[in-house]
Amino acid sequence: MNAAQPPERRARRLWRPAGMLLRPGATLEAVASQPADTVSLYLGYIAPLAAVGPLCGAVGLIVFGGGIAGLHMRMSPWPTLGLALADYAFALAGVYLLSLAIWALAPVFGARANRLQALKLVAYASTAMWLAGVFSLYPALGLPLMVLGALYSLYALYLGLGRVMAAPAERTLSYFAAVLVVALVLGVLLRLARGRLA
Repeated sequence: MNAAQPPERRARRLWRPAGMLLRPGATLEAVASQPADTVSLYLGYIAPLAAVGPLCGAVGLIVFGGGIAGLHMRMSPWPTLGLALADYAFALAGVYLLSLAIWALAPVFGARANRLQALKLVAYASTAMWLAGVFSLYPALGLPLMVLGALYSLYALYLGLGRVMAAPAERTLSYFAAVLVVALVLGVLLRLARGRLA
């Protein structure tokens, strides 16, 4: 290992989110063949980016407050931070669970059944959704922009099924539909679990 490798890795880590936003197809093709492991993906990419939404959401609720049915209220800091921590934990768990589903479904659709590739796909495809969490700093604007980020992440996930999981082109759409159903069910279950903490 030469001395130039760590700065290159750091630069790659900084530019990868930009690549996922600007050129998701090319970026997914690049990461598909790059070596990685679960720990480095979580510590170097998933954990920092998944923290953006919960952290910004907590700050936004504490500073600007929230509203329900026309009523505006300020949130107290400690319960809000506690729920942000729970959201963060559920986001980290959700990445892993969705990657397991993508891995399990891969043989059904003729794709490559590789758990690490599935984790890479979910991690990098989620980039837009996680970065859109910065807009929750101002709760009134946050939701619509976060929905746009989530839709862009779904587009990246669709692209990645062929590029990262090597799904045949003619079966990519049906693979995506199955993954989308699992993602929706998983999202509902995690929201219900989070609601029990509120």
